[in-house]
Amino acid sequence: MLKMSCFNVAKLSEVDCQALSSAAAWIDTGADERLSGFGWMRLPDEDISSMLEASKWLRDFESVVQVGIGGSSLGNLMLHQALLPPYFNERADRGAPRFYMADNLDGEENQAIWELVDPEKTGFIVVSKSGLTLETMANFSFFWEKLKERLGEAAASRVLVITDSDQGVLRRFAKDTGCRSLSLPGDVGGRFSVLSSVGLLSAATLGIDVQEILAGARDMKYRISTDVEESLNPAWVMAWNMFRQLDFHRTNTVFMPYGDRMERLSEWFCQLWAESLGKEGMGFTPQRALGAIDQHSQLQLYSQGPDDKCYIVLGTDSHAGEPLSIGSEASLAELSYLNGLSQEEILDHERRAVVAVLAGEGKPVFSFSLNSLNCRSVGGLIFFLEYVTALTGRLMRIQPFDQPGVELGKKYANGLAGRGEDLSYASLVEEVEERHRTLDILF
Repeated sequence: MLKMSCFNVAKLSEVDCQALSSAAAWIDTGADERLSGFGWMRLPDEDISSMLEASKWLRDFESVVQVGIGGSSLGNLMLHQALLPPYFNERADRGAPRFYMADNLDGEENQAIWELVDPEKTGFIVVSKSGLTLETMANFSFFWEKLKERLGEAAASRVLVITDSDQGVLRRFAKDTGCRSLSLPGDVGGRFSVLSSVGLLSAATLGIDVQEILAGARDMKYRISTDVEESLNPAWVMAWNMFRQLDFHRTNTVFMPYGDRMERLSEWFCQLWAESLGKEGMGFTPQRALGAIDQHSQLQLYSQGPDDKCYIVLGTDSHAGEPLSIGSEASLAELSYLNGLSQEEILDHERRAVVAVLAGEGKPVFSFSLNSLNCRSVGGLIFFLEYVTALTGRLMRIQPFDQPGVELGKKYANGLAGRGEDLSYASLVEEVEERHRTLDILF
């Protein structure tokens, strides 16, 4: 169960609902016609049997390394942090492989991972739809060459690629080497792919109940499409009011979960929100915050700084935890009011207090309460946020599923790195640097 409390936002009018109904129909039509970018709508209902088989194979390894970036890493890390015990790799009772993510292009990090694992007992997952993602393929090349040096022809037996079903570098690599592979649906973009094998394979390998994640997503899909009065549809209410913030020049979105297990959720949401909606001179700048830590660094700005932000605050209703017992020392007497409270209860009091501070200052706040942080609630929350993002994009009259600004950056980087078909972009980089450079300061 997910509860959304809204502060300082508008209720939906009949005219608002008409616009939202049209936007929702656009999403449904795109999914039904399998248009590019809309495939995430089908993911909760997809057959995952081949992915589950692959997870059984990976579970026999001592360690698993996933090589991917952006949508091919953030969702994995979010699921693991939210649904596995803290410090999972260090736990003797984990009952699953250790997991490492090679996402950023960092030779020192990659070398550290290589030195931590036993290549003979390690499985590698490589994720790229095209097989041309610069960072991913550079990282994979590092591990692949070392695997071949150590294992020879057996190297391919340690690798599984997730890529386009028919074409691309990694699909050809799988055919050449005979390594295992899974197909990524062509109509699913990276930032919307967490409910596919991209995000679920590593989760299943580590023992997370991915069937429950998908069940939660299916429940949410039904709840926000057919099972609610239009004016009270939480996805409609949030999308419309987010869209309306543009009229008030509130172009920053603060995403603030309470609890360490939801910290990675912020990173995943930031990519989803920024990459989907930042187009045609419009968009929202997502800001990551973590309660209660950022009450001690950001709250002053939020409450009394410029009114250019809207706020998404998340917490859980599950306060089960060991009650605090305040020591009997006289010096601790002022803390006696904490006696019997769990740390989870105190954290939730802080969440409610911050929502009250922001709401009292007239800030628009969407406050979410999950009954507990489990597979079903996380799956529902993921689908909800994806749907709100798509709906908001349609209201803005932009295409929420492409990323032309990202693609240009890729061409520039590939050109500088020497890729043949992008070489012309290298000279463009040099031209831009020369034309727009204001100062060079050496110090």
